[in-house]
Amino acid sequence: MDTIREHFEQEASEFDRIIVTLIPDYLHMVDALVAALPFDKMSAIRVIDLGCGTGTVALRVLETFANADVTCLDVAENMIATARTKLARYPHIRWRTGDFNTFEADAPYDAVVSSLALHHLPTDEDKRRFYRRIHGALNPGGAFYNADVVLASSELLQAVYMDRWRAFMRRGVSESEIDGNWLPKYYAEDRPAKLLDQLDWLTQAGFVTVDVVWKHYNFAVYGGLKAG
Repeated sequence: MDTIREHFEQEASEFDRIIVTLIPDYLHMVDALVAALPFDKMSAIRVIDLGCGTGTVALRVLETFANADVTCLDVAENMIATARTKLARYPHIRWRTGDFNTFEADAPYDAVVSSLALHHLPTDEDKRRFYRRIHGALNPGGAFYNADVVLASSELLQAVYMDRWRAFMRRGVSESEIDGNWLPKYYAEDRPAKLLDQLDWLTQAGFVTVDVVWKHYNFAVYGGLKAG
């Protein structure tokens, strides 16, 4: 986690530019996540964004739900600083610097959201345990949705996913940068899991109406609800 923290501390100022060149349809992915939240637009919901980065997901939540109270948590102080600037006009935000791997809810939430963060949990059991903690942190009827990198169900499909991802990245960065920087970081730092396994883990954790909201090869938005 120290390596990952340093990585994001260094990239915070350029993160918004970098992310749209590396992640296919990133802004559509964020929109799909927020669109899945099952609340009236004027509801006074409590939301926590785990691994908030520069605040893109939190911003979309606040633009959609005018009365939302949002907590933003990230391990990188520079990311938090950038998010504070982006969200400066919104008064109902709380800021927490810390590792979401040890996240403990301070009170029940109506929604837990995350984007491109939870794949850093090291093992499958860590992810399963984390989903159980998220379920426990939600109010009845609450929602959890995650936008993240995932693995395919077979090596053949995973090879297709990686080829398509590389093709997308080539539109914005050089082949040498892909092979010399971004893919080595992916293999060194990221621990994605198979999407179908994660849907099972969410169900086992107690979530209902578990579904995939959006998917583009190795990137997906998925989650579910806590029974009311």
